[in-house]
Amino acid sequence: MPELPEVETTRRGVAPWIEGARVAGVDVRQPALRWPVPRAMARELPGRRILAARRRAKYLLFAAEGDRTLMLHLGMSGSLRVLQHPEPPGVHDHLDIALENGRVLRFRDPRRFGSVDWVRGDPLQHPLLCELGPEPLGPDFTPHYLLAACRGRRVSIKQHIMNGRVVVGVGN
Repeated sequence: MPELPEVETTRRGVAPWIEGARVAGVDVRQPALRWPVPRAMARELPGRRILAARRRAKYLLFAAEGDRTLMLHLGMSGSLRVLQHPEPPGVHDHLDIALENGRVLRFRDPRRFGSVDWVRGDPLQHPLLCELGPEPLGPDFTPHYLLAACRGRRVSIKQHIMNGRVVVGVGN
């Protein structure tokens, strides 16, 4: 499973290529991932500019014009690539986002545990994100926070910090 460092590396890798780019088209070849890919995304994303590529926990958040966000999770085996020139999709290449500059953002997920959502408004209020704990390298994750979060718990420290409501992105 891509862990938090790999997801952040993916974000940093694709951000320079997609931030500021306008979407020319969306090709959803496999709408049945972990959850169905929203049909509205393929209709509404083309023509919008991608404003920013962010990350919250293991979710990639691509902010688009018009107060919409493409929220993507790589699942167990997913990856994102930026193609300089269109290439024929492979059997596990489930989603392409074609940009007006000729590049393609391609989502590949052999096990189909990944997810794609099309969020209106603040993505941090989405049910999958709103109750998550702080980022492990963020300013809110302090020794005082961790002490308070551990007080009164009866599970092992490993189990406790692997709980995404305590701190996000801590893998096995």
